[in-house]
Amino acid sequence: MQILHTMLRVGNLERSIDFYTRIMGMNLLRTTDRPDQNYSLAFVGYGQGNRDGQAEIELTYNYGVERYEMGAAYGHIALLTEDAHVQCERIRAAGGRVTRDAGPVKGGTTVIAFVEDPDGYKVELIERKA
Repeated sequence: MQILHTMLRVGNLERSIDFYTRIMGMNLLRTTDRPDQNYSLAFVGYGQGNRDGQAEIELTYNYGVERYEMGAAYGHIALLTEDAHVQCERIRAAGGRVTRDAGPVKGGTTVIAFVEDPDGYKVELIERKA
């Protein structure tokens, strides 16, 4: 078994593609437009996504829906990085929103940070040195 992707419903597909590619450094892997079913998809990820053994994020835009209510059960997506401080600086400089600067978790030593995508989804950066 392998995690293939996580689906997020987004209010503006182009805005979300820009965030995950330009700000988070992912690649746009493929898109699908289904006008007969009133939705469009974009898959983003690092490298070649599933082809490289990486999980992907499926961004789903349902025509005419610009906003979703965040469910109380949703937490975050976690991404591995070698330097959370550098990533926070890069994300902030690119116009991204850092909601928790890089630093150790309470009661521990693992360095984490949080950013927020344009739809309010949380993305955690977890630092692990090579």
